[in-house]
Amino acid sequence: MFSGFAHADLTTALDRYLAGLESWRAEFSQSLTDSRGRTRGVQRGRLLIHRPGKFRWEIGPAIGNAAQLMVADGRNVWFLDSDLDQVTVRPAGSGEAATPAMLLSGSTPLRSKFRVEAAGRKDGFAWVRVSPKTAPGEFKEMRFGFVGLDLRRLEIDDKLGQRAVMIFEISSRNGRIDPSEFRFVPPPGVDVIGKPSE
Repeated sequence: MFSGFAHADLTTALDRYLAGLESWRAEFSQSLTDSRGRTRGVQRGRLLIHRPGKFRWEIGPAIGNAAQLMVADGRNVWFLDSDLDQVTVRPAGSGEAATPAMLLSGSTPLRSKFRVEAAGRKDGFAWVRVSPKTAPGEFKEMRFGFVGLDLRRLEIDDKLGQRAVMIFEISSRNGRIDPSEFRFVPPPGVDVIGKPSE
């Protein structure tokens, strides 16, 4: 999968993690710090990955009670914001800003669009830094923290100066995932922005 590397030393913990990854299910807690250093309350989330190209990311006050939901079904990426009663949809290959879920699911080519570099060890994690090669989109930098081959922590600095920290508490690699979890139907009464690819 990574035979295009000229030297083995280009391989990071992220590359090793993605090698052989077919599916991943994780529950996490997320905290957000704004540009002034103020931290919002902790939210709970769930992330499902099925490579290539499918994921389900949800976050809210509790598991199963998502305030925000993003689903990639292989053709489209759907984003539901419950507070706004709004769904945004775009084709999966539209080339818009990548999210961590898109990177992990293989929706976005890793090295064609991003700089990927090992960032040493700190606080018990082996860190990998990922940043856009062109002008930052939704994020300026992501830092993946690994313990062995387990992804345990993810830090995201966005274009507004905010930092999100996700701590993965429960995860399962290459287990069975029901395909229905990647189906999305807009709830009745919500505004739908964009047109899905058939």
